[in-house]
Amino acid sequence: MTTPSARTPSKDAGPKDRRKERLRAALRENLKRRKAQARGRTEPGADDSQGRDGEGADED
Repeated sequence: MTTPSARTPSKDAGPKDRRKERLRAALRENLKRRKAQARGRTEPGADDSQGRDGEGADED
């Protein structure tokens, strides 16, 4: 009992199926972008010891 692959939209796909495919593709691209951002933050030399305001972490 195999079902057709959900990743291959058919020519007769209804609006809901096309919407699902668009959402699936958008989520996939979003995940790729977030992973790339996370990798960029953890690269060596990316010193994150200062906060966004430029102040050090050791406040009085």
